[in-house]
Amino acid sequence: MHPPLAGHLHLIFWRMRFITGSTLFAFLFSLLCRTMGHAQSGDTAENLLFSTDEVLEIRLSGDLRKLMNDRDDDSQYHPITFSYPENGSLVSIPIKAKTRGHFRLAKENCAYPPLLLNFSKKNTAAYPLFSGQDKMKLVTPCKGDKFVVREYLVYKLYNLIGAKSLKARLAKVVYEDSVKGKMTAPLFGILLEEEDQMAKRNNTVVIDKKSVRPEQTNSSDFLKMAVFEYLIGNTDWSVQYLQNIKLIATDSLNIPSTVAYDFDHAGIVGAPYAKPAEELELSSTLERRYRGYCMTDMSQFEEVFSLFNELKEKIYRVYTDSPLLEDNYKKATVKFLDEFYKTINDPKEAKTEFTYPCKKDGTGNVVIKGLRKE
Repeated sequence: MHPPLAGHLHLIFWRMRFITGSTLFAFLFSLLCRTMGHAQSGDTAENLLFSTDEVLEIRLSGDLRKLMNDRDDDSQYHPITFSYPENGSLVSIPIKAKTRGHFRLAKENCAYPPLLLNFSKKNTAAYPLFSGQDKMKLVTPCKGDKFVVREYLVYKLYNLIGAKSLKARLAKVVYEDSVKGKMTAPLFGILLEEEDQMAKRNNTVVIDKKSVRPEQTNSSDFLKMAVFEYLIGNTDWSVQYLQNIKLIATDSLNIPSTVAYDFDHAGIVGAPYAKPAEELELSSTLERRYRGYCMTDMSQFEEVFSLFNELKEKIYRVYTDSPLLEDNYKKATVKFLDEFYKTINDPKEAKTEFTYPCKKDGTGNVVIKGLRKE
């Protein structure tokens, strides 16, 4: 029996001596609600794992060469051991992992492919930090782990915009190949909240449905997401193909909301391999392009611009207060943010930038599917 529930039942029986009739019914009903609320809304896995900005130290052990070399589209799971410190001791969990991704999966692009960690809920029940976890994504370093830190901070930025965003935990990962007896120095990685958990937090479910047009999604949530993508200089997304976009809704019959993820191609990250799709006709990821749908009435942007202005200080502090960033990157990022705020607060500039999808001779309506025009 759940310990808090047992304690409450003892309390019930003790107090029943003094309560009778309708009063007893009301008392029992109230206490049951409080008890169930305690059992269901206590420290859940996502609350514990993502409740702090402290860098988590983890170790992946096993036949890592076999795992890392399995980069086919139908990659298989491989047994490994996932270890991390908890309560002063090293906790080791037997899990399975496989490579995942698209661009970062290719060996010629990235030395360390992103991984999908399959915990299995029954294996994590005894480990509070990861209790309830099932299949979690691990973002790995591609061309230097400083870019992992930068992408992690983009997730923190997105969390400021609203709850419809994936939570992230920065980690220092040691890769230990138990077959070859070698291990790497600690490298940065990102543990991402499971999509279903994010949806559950928002009282929704994930809708895996392609060919949904942006105009068919929740307009308020879409605008916040699309303006955010403009802020960070990311064009590698599309709603129609679910390219780095998740759809969530209360059910499959209701209007879905858009949730963005995977920001390594954003200009604010500055990854050396990141380039805009040729069809967008942009010189670099530092050149912003608004990729929403055509809206000629600029009053529809007022609410979202106001939100970003309200969050301005917090957005800047994500970078200026970070001890993990080098000073020259901080200065360049502040300048990049300055340009965004100058645009949204200049009516003429804002109209030029955010009505770009209405231009018939522009590239605002190019749909991205894996950095290709479709």
